[in-house]
Amino acid sequence: MKPGKNNELPLDKFINLSLYNKKFGYYMKKNPFGKKGDFITAPKISRLFSEMIAIWIISFWQSLGSPKKFNLVELGAGDGEMMKIIIESFKNFPDFFNACNIFIHEKSPKLIKIQKKKLLKNKIIWITKINKINEKPTIFIANEFFDAIAIKQLIKKKGLWVENFVNFNERKKPFLLQKKINIKKIEKKIDFEISKNQNFIEYSEIGLMYLKNISKIIKKNTGGILIIDYGFTDGKMKNTLQSVSNHKFANILENIGNVDITHKINFKLFENFAKKIGGLTNILTTQKKFLINMGIKQRAEIISRNESFLKKADIYYRLNRLIDEKQMGNLFKVMFIKNKNNNFKQGF
Repeated sequence: MKPGKNNELPLDKFINLSLYNKKFGYYMKKNPFGKKGDFITAPKISRLFSEMIAIWIISFWQSLGSPKKFNLVELGAGDGEMMKIIIESFKNFPDFFNACNIFIHEKSPKLIKIQKKKLLKNKIIWITKINKINEKPTIFIANEFFDAIAIKQLIKKKGLWVENFVNFNERKKPFLLQKKINIKKIEKKIDFEISKNQNFIEYSEIGLMYLKNISKIIKKNTGGILIIDYGFTDGKMKNTLQSVSNHKFANILENIGNVDITHKINFKLFENFAKKIGGLTNILTTQKKFLINMGIKQRAEIISRNESFLKKADIYYRLNRLIDEKQMGNLFKVMFIKNKNNNFKQGF
């Protein structure tokens, strides 16, 4: 980034620059996952998480009539760990595995390189645009994908709406400022009345466009999307913007390009937005309930039976991180959006 005398960017453009700029963007130049990175995701905590996702995908495929060919699309595959375990699980079901066209939607060339080292290159197609997918039944998986997409923040002041911008120049530290906006223009652009009953709005324009395009593919092809992410479900919006570096909270305006910038997903907004598209239905639960319903405790018992005390303790410690209400169990939610005529509810 080469700031001129005075650069002012809407918050979402600033976040996008910080995370995805080709030269210095956070996700474009490093692997942030795991102990040596800045944060740990569920697939890195325990392979049981990915195994449960694999079982869910197979069961959902069966509910679609076990099509001879279908698409599985992972949105933002990180370092490829989840897909690696999913494929290992799929290999136990040859008919299913042969039916499966696997796609990974990834923006970061650095992460694509890491994924290709870890995964079956001849089985996976990497895509930068989801509209490249063919017209077969399609299952999307999004684990901690939407939280990494840039957000806008709008505030209502004395009856008028303003938007958060970031000002940065060569001599001063970046700082937030606010500019007046026309809320009706914004709502027309996203085709959704986002300001209803709100004094503060936090949303991702790009995230909602993803949701819209994916929903259209699901309606057209049949299928669904499983979204796993940290978030909240109450209707009132709040400021959830945060930055993480080396497993600690950081300042989003400092060390640009070297810190992760993220936010909590507003699942109520996702639900209302998906409803407006029509022809679809959605279900929501916590990660704890979803994983327990999928049989994660029984799986932990099976794999720990002949293990040493220390290995058993490690398996259950990791399991606890995933389902404990004070850790990931309640903070993380699981949302399933599908065609209205499909009654599949496994995990929910």
